[in-house]
Amino acid sequence: MLLVLSLLVAQGVMGAFDNFWHHEITEALPSKPSARKELMLHSAREFIYAVLFIMLGWATWHGLFGIFTMILLVVEVGITLWDFIEEDMTRKLPPLERVLHTVLAMNYGAVLILLLPILWGWSLDASVIKPADYGVLSWVMTLYGVGVFFWGVRDLYAVIKLGPLQTSEYVRDPIFVGEKETPKTVLITGATGFIGKALTRDLLSRGESVIVLSRDKTKVEDAFGYHVKVVEKLDEISNDCKINRIVNLAGEAVIGLPWNKARRERICGSRVGTTRSIITLIARLEEKPEVLISASAVGYYGDGGEKLLNENSEGQPVFMSEFCQQWESEAQKAAQHGVRVSIIRMGIVLGRDGGALPGLVAPIRFGVGTIMGNGKQWMPWIHLKDVLGLIDFILKNSEAGGVINATAPTAVRHENFMGDLAKVLHRSILLSVPAFILKKILGDMSGIFLEGQKISPSRAIELGYRFHYPTLNGALENLFPDQQKRTVAVVT
Repeated sequence: MLLVLSLLVAQGVMGAFDNFWHHEITEALPSKPSARKELMLHSAREFIYAVLFIMLGWATWHGLFGIFTMILLVVEVGITLWDFIEEDMTRKLPPLERVLHTVLAMNYGAVLILLLPILWGWSLDASVIKPADYGVLSWVMTLYGVGVFFWGVRDLYAVIKLGPLQTSEYVRDPIFVGEKETPKTVLITGATGFIGKALTRDLLSRGESVIVLSRDKTKVEDAFGYHVKVVEKLDEISNDCKINRIVNLAGEAVIGLPWNKARRERICGSRVGTTRSIITLIARLEEKPEVLISASAVGYYGDGGEKLLNENSEGQPVFMSEFCQQWESEAQKAAQHGVRVSIIRMGIVLGRDGGALPGLVAPIRFGVGTIMGNGKQWMPWIHLKDVLGLIDFILKNSEAGGVINATAPTAVRHENFMGDLAKVLHRSILLSVPAFILKKILGDMSGIFLEGQKISPSRAIELGYRFHYPTLNGALENLFPDQQKRTVAVVT
């Protein structure tokens, strides 16, 4: 039995990492309507684990109680298989999560092989519960049981908050479609992403017509319903189709497994490949679009140190910078067809429903907010409303071509950013991770967390764009109004 409990300890450690890193930090599942069913399955499985941890940690279960325990184990297997299917249908799992799920399944299989014969033997006895004490392991099982129970409550709360399973997102959160006498047709790639979804809804509210490029029509239909036209390939768009504007936001997530050769190729290829397809489309369209807005990232500048950077600053010979350079170079080819090209180099986009912020907030709420490295690196950021405002400004302004930094005018250091975020959440930052540990674990990808850029959005300011949220405090007050009300209530 000690071996079984030891394997369950390992299961608990891996499961906790999977929940925290993939479900909370990387994917932010509790904020995604498309994850409702997955969260429901997670919650059910977590409640089963809570019961099993407590039961097996302190007692042996005989007769009917043993049969009940076997039923719980089998039900958990069924829920896990259902969860695997649901995950494949609703989201693309990163390689690390797939590997972890495989190891979890193998470890649980070992638990079943060892535990089921023991339970079968217990089930042949009279129905009775006998106390057992496995020392430290019993208390670890108790700790796990309590922890996984509360995590199950959290996931169940997220399911309730996200609404009924059968209700599409665009129905649950209705889209207001404006009316316009002469609407523009806008092609958007990456429309189901954090920024793309907000942009699509914004354009629809202005009365524009939207075409979405996506390989997952079901996901688009859940988000926008009949309000947009969906194409799975740009080849489906005919040569005589009139597209006035194109916004290119597509690209595989940069944060995930370490940047080995295959992953670097996927990160770069997902952006350059989509952009190249857009250029091919533009070349064959009988009537060319007015403008192509193509996303890029402040990673273009590499590690800027203390130097104040603007749109004229050069890139560096590092992976992030080099793939941004390739991405931008491909987009600039649209100018050969008479199309105005605008490259927006985005900083960390802050919004409550996605992007980096939920992953930064979750650890702070749980009391494990962390400073990366020495905390002195600069964090160029921008509020989601200003990203949308800047895109709208560029679409309408014929002078807005070339590179434009999409960052707030006031850059802050990482330690100040995290401190201000913790303050608005009424928490403290107590932990820090030394740079050498991040470099050892993440390799080159550690640069995302340890390097930074002090950036000025010079071009946007010169063109006359006025930021809605030029300061971090103002942005955070807007994003967490409930926390502000709580502060006022305490003061009064």
